[in-house]
Amino acid sequence: MIRHQDRQDRVVTYDFGRLPGPLGLRRDLAARFAARCAPGGGWESVESSRPLWYLLRTFMLFLSDQDPAPANLAEVSAGHWNAWRLSRTNTVLGNKEISVLGGFLRSDPRLSTATKEAIARRTARVDVAERAYSPQEFDAIRLAARRTFRTALLRIRENTATLQAWRDGHHQPGTDTFLLGELLDSLARTGNIPLQQRKAGSGQSDAWRVPLHHARVLGGSAAQHTWQRLFLTGPEAAALGMLFTTEFGLNATTISELAAPRPTPDSSGNGVVVYRVELVKRRRGHNQEEIRNIADTGAASPGRLITEALEATAHARACRTEAGGKDRLLLWHRTGTIRRGTDPFNEGLRQGLIKDWYTEAGLPGASMRRVRKTVNVVHRREPGQNSQDVHDRVYVLPEPQAHAAAMPVIAEGATDALDAARRTVVQARLSDAAPGTEVVTNSCTDLHSSPFETGGSPCTASFLLCTACPNARVAPHHHPRLTYLHQVLQGLRGTLDPQLWEAEWSEAYARLSDLRHRIGPGVWEDASTAVTEPDRVIIHQLVNGHYDS
Repeated sequence: MIRHQDRQDRVVTYDFGRLPGPLGLRRDLAARFAARCAPGGGWESVESSRPLWYLLRTFMLFLSDQDPAPANLAEVSAGHWNAWRLSRTNTVLGNKEISVLGGFLRSDPRLSTATKEAIARRTARVDVAERAYSPQEFDAIRLAARRTFRTALLRIRENTATLQAWRDGHHQPGTDTFLLGELLDSLARTGNIPLQQRKAGSGQSDAWRVPLHHARVLGGSAAQHTWQRLFLTGPEAAALGMLFTTEFGLNATTISELAAPRPTPDSSGNGVVVYRVELVKRRRGHNQEEIRNIADTGAASPGRLITEALEATAHARACRTEAGGKDRLLLWHRTGTIRRGTDPFNEGLRQGLIKDWYTEAGLPGASMRRVRKTVNVVHRREPGQNSQDVHDRVYVLPEPQAHAAAMPVIAEGATDALDAARRTVVQARLSDAAPGTEVVTNSCTDLHSSPFETGGSPCTASFLLCTACPNARVAPHHHPRLTYLHQVLQGLRGTLDPQLWEAEWSEAYARLSDLRHRIGPGVWEDASTAVTEPDRVIIHQLVNGHYDS
C-alpha cells in the first residue's frame, strides 16, 4: 500500500496487491513507485502519480500474457518492451503512454543495458488531427457553460441573501423563514444540513436523513433543496472551469490548482476591481509561474467572471479555509451522504467531470483541450503558458482556421511591402540631357499630368516627391544639388525626433540613397564636390519652407 500526499494536501492510496502479475515484479514496481511519491521524488501532484498507476496496471496485464512472463523487473527484456510499444496505438496518446512509462522505468538499475536502450528509443512524431472548434461550435459551448453557471450563481445568490437577512436579525424566531435561515447558517458553516440518525434493523447500518420538519421548510430533502442552495455541483464547477478556458485560454490542471484571486491593494474604488491571478503550469522538473492582473470594469470585462466565481464559491472556500485547507477557487460539493467530520468538498476538474457537464447540458461533446486551442489560436492569437515556438509549431501551424485567418494578413503585408518599396525607390528617369521644364532639383516632362494631382492642373506637390514621379528627369547637372539635399536630410536625422524624421523625411532620403546607388558612388562623390553656394541656399530654403520660385 502506497500513500501519496502532494503539496496541495491531496491524498491518494495505491494498492499494488490488486495488480496482476508475479509478486516479485509487483514489489519491484511498488518500490520504484513509492520512491517517486516520496517528498523530493519528483511527483509533486497526485495528477502525476494517478495516470502512471493506471498505466502500470495495463502494463502488468500485458506482461502477464507474455511467454515467459518476467518474474521481476530484471527479467523485463528489450523484447518485452518492444512488444509493449507495438501494442500501443499510433496516436499522440499511444506515444505519450510509451514515453511516460519509459520515463518511469529507464533509470532503474535492475534493467539490462539492452532493455534501457530499447526504452530510450524515441517514438515517431504523430501529426495531431485535433482541430479548433468552428465559431458556431465554440459559441454553443460557451453559451451552454454560461447558462449552467449563471443558473447556479443566481440560486446561490438568492439563498445567500436569505442567510444574510437571518444573520442581520430580520426574521422572527419560531417562523419558517427563521428556521430556513438557521439551516442555511449551519450549511454555510459545516457544508451540511443537520441530519438525523435513524436506527436500522439488525444487520443493517444506521442511516442519516434530513428531519421531516426541516425538509418541509426546505421544500424537500434532495440535494437541490439542501446543500445545492449554497454550493456548486460538480457539473456546475465544470461549466465554470470551461468559462475560464474560453475567457483566458487556461488548461484544466492550471484551473484546478488556481488559488482564489485577491484584489490588488491599489484597486480603484470607481467600480473597478483589479485581481491578481497567480497561475502555475506544471513542467517536467519545475513549475512555470505567471501572474496576471485582470480587471473587472463591467459586465462584459474578463474580470467579471472572476468576481462571479468568487461569489459562487464563497461559502465553500470559507468552510475549507476554516478547516485549515487551502483557498482554492474551484470548489464543489460532493454528492451522496457526507459523514460528520469528513470534508464535504472536492476541488478542481476531475476526470469525467466535463463529460458529466456537457451530458447534462445536451451538448454532443466538449473537449477542454480543443476549446483552449480555439481560444489561443483563433481568438487570442498568442501563447497561453507556452513558449512562442511551441505555440507556433504545435498549435498554430497545423490549424486550418489559422491558415485562413493568415491569408488576408499576408496579402495585406505583401501589398504594404510593395507600396513601401515603391515609395523608397527612385521613379524619376536618368538621362544625359534635361528634357522638359527645369524645376528645383530636376526637370519635368509634363507639369500638367502629375500622379499627385487631379484634373490636369499644374503640379503643386512637394519637391521631395519629384524623385517619386515618373515625369521627372535627372541629368548630370542636377547631381550636385541632389547630393547636397541628401546630406541635409542626413543631418536632420541626427537633430530631429526620430518619429518626426521618419514621418516627414525618411522616404525622400531613401529615394536619394537609391539614386546614389544607381549612378554610382564615384559619380556621386564627384558631384558633391561641385555643389555651389546657390545650390546650398536653395536647398536650405526648400527644407525650411522658405523657397519662393
